[in-house]
Amino acid sequence: MQKLDLSFYTRNDVVQVSKELLGKFLMTNFDGKITGGMIVETEAYAGITDKASHSYGNRRTKRTETMFCEGGTAYVYLCYGMYNLFNVVTNVAEIPQAVLIRAIEPTENIETMLQRRKMAKLQRNLTAGPGTLTLALGIRTDHTGTRLFGEKIWIEDRKINFSEAEILASERVGVAYAGEDAKRPWRFRVKNSLWTSLAK
Repeated sequence: MQKLDLSFYTRNDVVQVSKELLGKFLMTNFDGKITGGMIVETEAYAGITDKASHSYGNRRTKRTETMFCEGGTAYVYLCYGMYNLFNVVTNVAEIPQAVLIRAIEPTENIETMLQRRKMAKLQRNLTAGPGTLTLALGIRTDHTGTRLFGEKIWIEDRKINFSEAEILASERVGVAYAGEDAKRPWRFRVKNSLWTSLAK
């Protein structure tokens, strides 16, 4: 399968990239175990001008510095002290935009994903949510900064594309503090997917 190349990530429209990541396959290879699934839910974060973004106002900290890397870089951070959230950095270096991957439909090596999640059978909450999909895929905060072109974490294009009519756009989750920016319809889900998160 073909990995997404640099030109996919470095475009200047993070909202468009967020939509086009739907249908792509997020893959990991840790300890010789390849796991992955189709991306079915994303959220776009527009960086310096977006109050919901970690890099709003050009904020640079040890954590957010990864957002200023060139597109095609993993930005993984800890949420509520317990959930590792995986984001794809977009745009060119020094323009800190990113897409949060909120849910995948598990397809590759489901048995390993079940073991990592300590689950006995396949069900929606295996990977339906940004904090659960990272557990299933083995992604941790120490993977932040990983380039998405190597053998550890990558995204594949398997020629699955969704039209605008097949994508549900709504407000992002958990960003009420961002005022007007919280109302931006930048959460994208594949309509009728059984694997999107339950968050309203």
